[in-house]
Order: sequence, then C-alpha cells, then structure tokens
Amino acid sequence: MADMQDEGEMTTGNMFQRPKGVHDILPDTHEYFTFIKKVVRHRARQSGFRRISTPIFEFTDVFARAVGADTDIVSKEMYTFQDRKGRSLTLKPEGTAGTVRAYIQHNMHTLAQPVELYYIEPHFRYDRPQKGRFRQFWQYGFEVIGESDPALDAQLIYLAQTITEDLGVAGLFKLQINSIGCMNEKCRPHFMSDLKNFYFGKERSLCADCKTRVETNPLRLLDCKLEDCRILAELAPKMKDYLCEECREFHKQLLDLLKELGVEYVENSSLVRGLDYYTKTVFEFWDRALGAQNAICGGGRYDGLIELMGGAPTPAVGFAAGIERIVDNMKREKIRVPKKDDLHVFVAQLGYEAKKKCLTLMTKLREAGIKTIGALGKDSIKAQLRHADRFQVPYTIIIGITEVRDKTAIIRDMKRGSQEIVAYGKVVEEMKKMLGKERLDTYSPGEVLY
Repeated sequence: MADMQDEGEMTTGNMFQRPKGVHDILPDTHEYFTFIKKVVRHRARQSGFRRISTPIFEFTDVFARAVGADTDIVSKEMYTFQDRKGRSLTLKPEGTAGTVRAYIQHNMHTLAQPVELYYIEPHFRYDRPQKGRFRQFWQYGFEVIGESDPALDAQLIYLAQTITEDLGVAGLFKLQINSIGCMNEKCRPHFMSDLKNFYFGKERSLCADCKTRVETNPLRLLDCKLEDCRILAELAPKMKDYLCEECREFHKQLLDLLKELGVEYVENSSLVRGLDYYTKTVFEFWDRALGAQNAICGGGRYDGLIELMGGAPTPAVGFAAGIERIVDNMKREKIRVPKKDDLHVFVAQLGYEAKKKCLTLMTKLREAGIKTIGALGKDSIKAQLRHADRFQVPYTIIIGITEVRDKTAIIRDMKRGSQEIVAYGKVVEEMKKMLGKERLDTYSPGEVLY
C-alpha cells in the first residue's frame, strides 16, 4: 500500500520525507483501521473486557525485566533515551509489560478476578523494515489477569479467531499452538539443559544470533527462521517430551476445549515466541501459504510475569495482533469495509451575501446529521459544480444573488441532472426527505463517542 511504503532520506530536494521504517496512514487506509478498531471494541464489550491505555514510554527496566534482557527486542530493537534527569526511558515495544505494571501499581488485584483488559495502541521497535513490519506499528491486544485455567486460554484463542473472521481474513491463517512448560525443575529447566547439550559442538552450523542464544536464550534457537538453524531445530529435543504432569494435563485440556469450540489448530513443537515471560501455552496465527513470515497474531500464558515485576504471584494469559498486517491482508483479499465518510451535500454559492447564507445553512445541515461540504471561495458556479462532481455527492445546494433576494435555494440532483427551488428555511427538512433511509450522522448530546 502506497501509504505504508518505506522512505529513506530525510529530504528529497527541499521536500521532507518521513523517517525510515514508519508510515503515514492516509484516509483510504484509515477506513480499514477504523473498521478494525470497531470490530475489536465490539468483541471486547461482548466478552466483558475493559479498555486500558498505558503510556507511550515507560522506564526502561519495565521492559528489560518483563521481556527479558537477552531477547532481540531488549538487546537490539528498543528506542531508549534519557530524560533531563538522566533516567532511562523506552518507547513501548509491546503492550503486556505496561499493562502488567499498571495492574500492579493500581492494585487491580483487589478487583473481581480475572481482570480482563484490552488495548489498541502504537508500539515502537528499531527493527529492519520490511513488508508488514514497521518501526512504529499498531496492535490490539487482550489480557486476562488473575486466574489460571485452560478454559481461559481457549476463550482467548477463540476470541482472536473470531475477530479475524469478522475482518474476513480467517481463511488465510491457521492456528499454531505449543506448550513451553513451566519453571518446575523437572519441566522446562530440564528441557533447556538437554537442549544446550544437543547444540554443544554444533555452533559452526548456527547463525551469529543463534551462537549467542546457545548461552543466553536457548529456547529461541527453536524460533530462528534461517535454513541451517531450522534443520537443527527439527532434530533438537521436543518440549512436549519434557512437560511435567501439570503442564501436560493443562495442554491436553486446552486442545480438547479448542476442539469443543470448533477451532482448528496445528501442534507446533518449535513454536516458542520471542519474549521470555511466556509459560505453558504459546500460540500464533500463521499464514497458510507464507507461514510465520506473515503471522498476524500471537500470544500465550505468562503466569510468572507479575511476580517478576514486583507483584504477588498472579497467573495471566494474553495475545496481540498487528493491525498493519491485517490491513495488508484485507486489501490482498479485496475486502471493502463499510465507511461513514461519504458526503451527502455540496453547497455552492455566488456573492458575499450568498456566502453568509451558505455558511449558516452548512452548519444547520451538519447539525441535522447531513454530511456537508462547501466551496466558500470565489470560483464560478460552473467551477464549483465540477468540484462537487469530484466529491461524488448525490446533491448540490446552490445559492446565488437571486436566491438570496427570493429567500430560496436550488437543490440539484447530481445523478439525474434535475433541480428544484425550495424555500431557504425548508432546505434542511427537504434534504432529510431526499436522503430518505440513509443513516444520518447524528448523536445525542449525552452520547459517548469513540
């Protein structure tokens, strides 16, 4: 999409360019963003989730501790800076850490549990820009904090799939799911020890990042996308063979509940996710054709994160989805979204007195819910009608010197080319009749708008 293409230099000639890795969301694409946000809000309200917004930046330690100091996000991708007092701050690279910080800081453990929260926020990572991946990007996410039950994981995964169905892209993606166990010494730690032993002596076959991961973050060895690393990962020990009895039963129940909900899945023993805080359930929705390279959604359970962040031991599960990638796929499928931006009326005028009448009339039309635009410059009526054609409005109202004198207005049907003269004071009611059943853009004074 043209408004999401990458730019390089700061200027071309005397014209400024946007920085590399970010994008302008132009009006046509904003229609998709608006629709996605509407779908997410609707499904959130249905399921009892309440919206939360955390700051664009947090103290750097929030992410270093939550996400993991040895993850790619913390070690390579964060936008970190110092404020005037020398404190280290970071633009948020993901949404869960800030949500958990807010849960702890605001004593949300005193609320009815589980606490169900969702967000629609911009995030920032200094990553290599490519298709579907930006340095500023939007995600919506859902978090369920305060209970541990496979039924919660199943409901959250079902919610993620339902939203993709609402958006018309569910058929493009398949759920990948795995359990990465818990920190019981007979569970994941045992697996990690055997995994390191497996890779011992095979470092020559690994990429530069994975050579470091052998010591710092062995689990991420299974997540590398490079071919030689993928071959070794296929031969490596499998987490499912190391799960403790509790984790094995939890995962078994989750898969059974997903079948009950009619959710298709693929058990993927290499799926680990890129953040250290996950335990037990991890999942992603992968492109059926392109695999993980075009995943649009991912998440899992993070039962140890709140304690790690300074709170009491509290189980939790969540997921996030990339809005830009969803928009790309909606456009790829030629999905058209409903929009409310189509205009009803163009108001044309000639002469200063007519301009005054039109200014008042435009205000009254808009207050009546009739979406109105007008040309208040000095162009001829003919030029203004050409302008109206460009906006593809169904009706144009014309007021000139004669109409001011006669206290009338001309209403022109732009499709038929016909027109009629009506009393100036009756224009609004006449337009309501002409627009008929079309939904007007009105709201009550007490209505909350989002």
